[in-house]
Amino acid sequence: MPRNHHNRDTQRLLSGVSSLAAIALLAVTAVGCAKMGQLRAMKSFKEANQAYAQQDYKKSADLYEQCLQADASLLPAAYFYLGNSYDNLYKPSRKGEAANDELLNKAVQNYQQAAERLSASERPEDKKLGKLALEYLVAAYGSEKMNDPAKAEPVVQRMIRLEPGDPANYFALAKIYEDAGAYENAEDILLKARDAKPNDPAVYMTLAGYYNRQGQFDKTIEALGQRAIKEPQNPEAHYTIAVFYFDKAFRDTRLKESEKKDFTEKGMVEIDKAIQIKPDYADALVYKGLLLRLQANMEKDPAKQQTLMKEATQVRDKAEELRKKKAAGVGN
Repeated sequence: MPRNHHNRDTQRLLSGVSSLAAIALLAVTAVGCAKMGQLRAMKSFKEANQAYAQQDYKKSADLYEQCLQADASLLPAAYFYLGNSYDNLYKPSRKGEAANDELLNKAVQNYQQAAERLSASERPEDKKLGKLALEYLVAAYGSEKMNDPAKAEPVVQRMIRLEPGDPANYFALAKIYEDAGAYENAEDILLKARDAKPNDPAVYMTLAGYYNRQGQFDKTIEALGQRAIKEPQNPEAHYTIAVFYFDKAFRDTRLKESEKKDFTEKGMVEIDKAIQIKPDYADALVYKGLLLRLQANMEKDPAKQQTLMKEATQVRDKAEELRKKKAAGVGN
């Protein structure tokens, strides 16, 4: 009996040792497999990057897929480059073809994965790539591809939350609203862009462009004027205002003579500011000549009219001379 009891204890002990050994073996095997998976992932990623750099997007897509299949957690950047590979393979001219459209669907899926994984990373380069994934995602939902502004809107809103001080995100959202005909929303977002970065001249130029498309001349000029205040030594800021005044006075046939004269005079003030800052500003001199001719056409006094025309010719000749000198300098 004692011997049998001892044998049973020994068998149980040996059985326990075998179980522990089996568990240990499985653990070692799992670690080994994980390492093998990581090695395969890294190898595929390296080869995929080479194919991507050579713009062989079919090959890079296959290799990035292999990378993620081997270890999806190791190289989250692969999601972005996989999405972009599919995006480059997509042809807008073949929109509607099932196989082609599926490429865009795969691009979107991987951009979404990239945005989720990379935006949460602590590495600056990952965050940058995550932001880029969101930008490309918005483009994929754009009019030239999926044409789905309803899906683009929340993505851009997320971008604004991530970087509330970046006007570019507000511009993108405003464009979505404007394209959809939601003009009040578009203006509201552009005003928020201005409030987010009030010293950035780009916000006033973008706002002016919006008002100009809406036919709101007064607001266009106001926004351009705000831009000029932010850039007092930039001649192009004043030149731009002058161009708008000239175009309004020259092309809007609904204007009264007094209004046309007023806009022409205001344009002259702005163009003179531009030339004062930059005396060799050839484009500004060209528009000064045009404004002078416009003034001449409205002048009732023949003598004053001739004086204005003569000055316009002199200014035009000076602009031409400056352009020739610049061209000669470039040629040398």
